[in-house]
Amino acid sequence: QVQLVESGGGLVQAGGSLRLSCVASGRTFSRYTMGWFRQAPGKERELAAISWSGGSTYYADSVKGRFTISRDNAKNTVYLQIDSLKPEDTAVYSCAASTTGPGPYDYWGQGTQVTVSS
Repeated sequence: QVQLVESGGGLVQAGGSLRLSCVASGRTFSRYTMGWFRQAPGKERELAAISWSGGSTYYADSVKGRFTISRDNAKNTVYLQIDSLKPEDTAVYSCAASTTGPGPYDYWGQGTQVTVSS
């Protein structure tokens, strides 16, 4: 079992920044594929960014240039730096782990709320 705990959400003005953190349990975090997802009110959950174990990253077009995913394997933590926040970034942000590498995400965190005021 892997537990994921997110933190760092909050209320911020448009144009501001936040750094979300997701701490994972487990001894082989460095091998996990980690993803950040978000779900806005009334919308489907969408993928924001991925960090693969080899160091590669992926960003959805909607967040490219403003979101940065990074990880600290020594701390079992993946981060999502969000800059130039927009009201449309308001959502619950969740991290997810694929413990089988490129396979489906098999563990999810409970999410952290990000609210951006205009």
